[in-house]
Amino acid sequence: MNTRRPFSLLHRRRTEPTRPPGSSAALQNRDCMLTMDIFCDLEPEAMAAFEQQTEMRTCRKGQVLYSQEDRAEVLFLLKRGRVQLYRLTPSGKRLELAVIEPGTFFGEMPFIGESLRHTFAEAVEDSLICIMSRADIEGLMRKRSEVALRMIEVLGRRLALCEARLEEMAYRSVPARIAAVLLRLSQGQNGEVVSITHQELGDMIGALRESVTKVLDDFQREGLVELGRGRVILRDVEGLQSRLDE
Repeated sequence: MNTRRPFSLLHRRRTEPTRPPGSSAALQNRDCMLTMDIFCDLEPEAMAAFEQQTEMRTCRKGQVLYSQEDRAEVLFLLKRGRVQLYRLTPSGKRLELAVIEPGTFFGEMPFIGESLRHTFAEAVEDSLICIMSRADIEGLMRKRSEVALRMIEVLGRRLALCEARLEEMAYRSVPARIAAVLLRLSQGQNGEVVSITHQELGDMIGALRESVTKVLDDFQREGLVELGRGRVILRDVEGLQSRLDE
């Protein structure tokens, strides 16, 4: 029986500091927050007060942070690990929307007038996150316009990436879509190891795992990639790039 405690979206404001403001742990946490894309313009002094408005949580690989039934309005700040955002089709098939890397935020939909409905967030690695309430983040955005501008900048990049992926799914074949994902994740470098399963690749491009396996096997026979357990090693970047026009 699964005894894992479900992840709660309820943000509990701290009533007292969990660590002395000048302690090494507090300074390390503040430095980590300053490296996040939306807070990189803030001074360490401003972060000192802001850090007290966040609640730190840990979550294990495979833990669902929120699902289509959740309504809480909080912003997630990912400090360590990776989180996958996805939707489920009526047939139950998973369609990946994005993979969130450390140093940025997710769960922003309620802040731009949209609901979390139909969207899931799941930790794909053991992760460390901070949670901030809607009232706190909106207050910060009103006081510090640079935070709002950074958030718009990040959302703009995500929108452009979503549009590119939709174009791939609409106009490219499955081999071309897989080649595009591998090139993007590896930054087009020969010998680069992409840690990804066949199922994860299928979720990213909207294809069945069996179809992905067949294409990857073909790529390996052609010397384009080398396959391992949960990983793909790029061996011929130029060859993969030639598959983009299929």
